[in-house]
Amino acid sequence: MKTAVSNRRIAIITLLSSVCKATHAFTPFLIQHRQFSIRTTALPAAITLDGETLRGPIAPVGNSVLVRNKDTLSATSGGILLPEQAKEQPTEGLVLAAGPGKLHPHTGVRITNPVQAGCSVLYGKFTGSAMSYNDEQVTMIRDDDILLYYKDSQIITLQNATPCRDYVLVKIEKSKLTTSSGIVVAEMALRDYENCEGIVVKVGEGRMCSTGEFTPSPVQVGERVKFKDYAGNEVKIEGEDYALVKMIDILCTIED
Repeated sequence: MKTAVSNRRIAIITLLSSVCKATHAFTPFLIQHRQFSIRTTALPAAITLDGETLRGPIAPVGNSVLVRNKDTLSATSGGILLPEQAKEQPTEGLVLAAGPGKLHPHTGVRITNPVQAGCSVLYGKFTGSAMSYNDEQVTMIRDDDILLYYKDSQIITLQNATPCRDYVLVKIEKSKLTTSSGIVVAEMALRDYENCEGIVVKVGEGRMCSTGEFTPSPVQVGERVKFKDYAGNEVKIEGEDYALVKMIDILCTIED
């Protein structure tokens, strides 16, 4: 009788020991499984467009570019300064996403987008479609609207500024206050006068034609040029007056 009881106790102890070992081995799995469950059930932040929730981020198509508008800069140290008398002040923004580029309607050649996410751009103030994306004011523009872009910097400088495609950056010459006959013109009278002459300091890569190749610029850095009235987009870079002019709007070169 005592032997039977003793054997039963040994069997119970052996069973309990096996259960404890199994539980101990299973515990890390439970902990890992719980952590995995927590990670997989974490919900991402909601993506919204004009107040409506989206299933995923928006992706520009063709030559569309999604830009987050930067605050308008009236005066900075070394940054961009937009003159108050400008007819159409450009807007500065940061590219959030960009399409691959548009297809030429006749040849089907892809005209690649000149900018990508992370670039800073300067574009026309009244171009594009404004919208609210993730509670931020953004604008969807086209690559054709971009005047100038720069990379890897918070501010625009003459060194990092790149005219977009067929734009030329011209350093504007100061208006003369004396005429050829010696008559002095009041500076106030020239306040609304737009100077259309200057020195070319940078040129874009050119306009992409139907074959996917770039047409060369008709002017070179260092040349003095005259362009059409009101064709320039005026900006200040590092305290100096410049204008961004399309190559097609340049009328002639001038020899001093």
